[in-house]
Amino acid sequence: MSIDQRIVAPAGHITSPADGVEPSTYDDVCVVIPMLNEGAVIADVVAPLRGLFSHIVCVDDGSTDDCAGAAAAAGAWVVRHPDNLGQGAALQTGLDFAIRRFRQVRYFVTFDADGQHRVEDALAMVTEARRGEVDVVLGSRFLESAQHVPLARRVLLRAAVSFTRLTTGLRLSDAHNGLRVFTRHAAATLDIRLSGMAHASEILAVVANQQLRYVEMPVHVVYTDYSRRKGQSPINAVNIVFDLLVARARFAR
Repeated sequence: MSIDQRIVAPAGHITSPADGVEPSTYDDVCVVIPMLNEGAVIADVVAPLRGLFSHIVCVDDGSTDDCAGAAAAAGAWVVRHPDNLGQGAALQTGLDFAIRRFRQVRYFVTFDADGQHRVEDALAMVTEARRGEVDVVLGSRFLESAQHVPLARRVLLRAAVSFTRLTTGLRLSDAHNGLRVFTRHAAATLDIRLSGMAHASEILAVVANQQLRYVEMPVHVVYTDYSRRKGQSPINAVNIVFDLLVARARFAR
């Protein structure tokens, strides 16, 4: 299902944080987290982010567990898709909501729900964005040692980098890292229509087509047993390759 077909969450599908929102040094930042059945870990992901950033938005993409309740209890706003529409759709919903809801926010962070990303990396990327020299900061697990990245995943991600260079001209070291920071201007240019993993390639196509200024920064992706079970299976790799081919066909039009 494309994002054009998604059900935009009405008021009844929006939950405010259980403990309210307190001001912080980073009141101009909103973290957007797409999630699907992440009830086992989402509170542990949200809590350290809320210790630093005032605004966290989790998008429950049709989950069958209570990750929405867990995220709200941990201090996040929660927007819910009644049906599973895919990570790309969830990101777009979260960004749309955050742009409308938080007028003072100038920077938008995209962050994975499975515990793979580190708060300190997000903070360093926000600090870089605040310098005002770029529109987008992209996390890369390959700017420093990538020995912690599983071999099969490393090969697939290298293929994604080649695809990105071929289709967009962007010379990146990591094309499918979910940790990103967008300025408000850059976030407003996004109109993600590819709901699956190919949305990452679509985002980079927007960066290239809109001539947004960008920089990569080194980040460390934490591959836990949980995250490997959730998203590192061989069949998932096949799905990503298929989505990349779909994306290439779209960008060639």
